[in-house]
Amino acid sequence: MSSSFVYHSRPIGPSKIAVLTAATAILLAGCGSDKTEEKGVSALAAPAVSVVVAPVVQKTLPLFTELTARTDATESVEIRARVKAFLQTQSYAEGTMVKAGQVLFTLDKREYEAQLMQANAQLAKARSDLAQAQERTTVDIAQANLGIALAQLNKTDQDVKRLKPLAEQHAVPQQDYDNAAANQQAAKADVEGRQAALNTSKVNQTAAIQQAQAAVEAAKASVRQAELNVEYCSVTTPIGGIAGIRQVAPGNLVGQTEATLLTTVSNVNPMRVYVSISESDYLMYQRMRDQGKLKKGSELELILVDGSVFPKKGRIIIADRAVDLKTGTLSIVAEFPNPNALMRPGQFGRVRLAATVAENALLVPQKSVSEIQGTKVVYIVGPDNKVALRTVTLGNRVDTNYIVTDGVKAGELVIIEGLQKARPGDTVNPTEKPITTEGTSEKKGE
Repeated sequence: MSSSFVYHSRPIGPSKIAVLTAATAILLAGCGSDKTEEKGVSALAAPAVSVVVAPVVQKTLPLFTELTARTDATESVEIRARVKAFLQTQSYAEGTMVKAGQVLFTLDKREYEAQLMQANAQLAKARSDLAQAQERTTVDIAQANLGIALAQLNKTDQDVKRLKPLAEQHAVPQQDYDNAAANQQAAKADVEGRQAALNTSKVNQTAAIQQAQAAVEAAKASVRQAELNVEYCSVTTPIGGIAGIRQVAPGNLVGQTEATLLTTVSNVNPMRVYVSISESDYLMYQRMRDQGKLKKGSELELILVDGSVFPKKGRIIIADRAVDLKTGTLSIVAEFPNPNALMRPGQFGRVRLAATVAENALLVPQKSVSEIQGTKVVYIVGPDNKVALRTVTLGNRVDTNYIVTDGVKAGELVIIEGLQKARPGDTVNPTEKPITTEGTSEKKGE
C-alpha cells in the first residue's frame, strides 16, 4: 500500500476552452431556442439570473486511506455444562443481549442436592469426633495417677530421712530402714511409669485431635464441592453481551465426558476491529496524532460492507510489537463503541485512516463540478458578476467537496446552484453560501 500522493494536472489549451465554451453555449441555448425566437430582441434585455455561489476554500487537512478490516468481540466466553446432568430449561432468547450473572440454562440438580445432604451429615459426624478427641479424660486420669505416685514418693523420702539416723544409732532395727529405702525406690519407679503414661496419653490425644480436625476439613471440602455441583446446575454467563444459538436442546444429557458447550456469549460493546496497515502509513498516522493534527476521538471511521459509514468513531488501542517481514504490514486493533450491537463478530469492512496531510489544499463543492466532453469544469463568477468557464484538475474527495489541484484560486466564487441557467459571459446575481469543510477525506486511488 502506497501512501504517496501525486496529482496529474491536464493542461487545457485555448482552443479546447473555446470548444468547451461553445459546446456549453449550444447546449444551454438549445433548450431555450424556441423562447428566444418568440421574444426576439426583448430576450437580450432579460434581467440577470440569480445563482448561489461558494468561495474556493484553502485549508490544510488530513487525507485518508481505506484498509480492509475484520470485526471481533472484545471478549467471548463459551458457556459449558460443568457437571453431568440432564439439561432441563433454556432461560434466554438466542441472539439477544444478556447481562453478566444471568441464568441461561438449568440442569437437573436433584442428585447433587442429595450429595450435599450426605456431605453435611459427614461434616457433622467429623465435628462430633473432634469434640470427643478434645476431651481430656484419659489425660486427666494419667495426671491424677502421677499425682498419687508423687505423693507416695514424697512419703517414702520422708521415711528414709527419718529412719536413716536412727538406724545408724541402732535406735531402730536395720530392717525398718532397709524396708523404707526399698519403698523409696519403688515409689520412684512408679512415678517414672506414671509420667510416661501421662506423656503417652497427651501424644495420643494430640494425634486424635489432629486426625479429627483433618476429617472435619475433608468433610468441609466435600460439602463445598457438593455446593458447587448444585450451583453448576444453574448455568450463568460471566459477562454481558450477545448470547448465541444454543448447541444442545433441553432434555439431553450433558457433561458426560467433558464440559459440554451450550452456547457462546460475546461482548460487542465496544467492538474490536483488526486491520493490517503499511509501515509508512502507520508512521504517518502516528506523527499526525502526536502533532495534534487529528481530532481526538475521530481518527478512525468504519465503512460497513454495504458502503454505509458506521456512526461511531474509533481509536487505535493496540499496535502489534513487530512488522510482518513477509507483508511489510503492522497489525493494529481499533475499538469502536457499538451500543446498539449493529456490528457483530466476524464482519468485514474498511477502516478509514489518516495517511497524510494535504497542505493548503483548495476545496470546491462537488455540486459545482460539471463534466463536458470528459473534462471537469466549474463556472466562476468574477468581480463584475460575469460567468466564466474554467477547466479544473481534481484531487481527493473531502466529504462533499473536491480538492482542486489546478484551475482555481483561493477566494474565487464557483456556482453551486443555478448552473442550468448560467452561461459563460452572462451577468448573474450571485448569493454567496460558504461550504462545509468538516469531515473526512479519501486517499485517491484506494
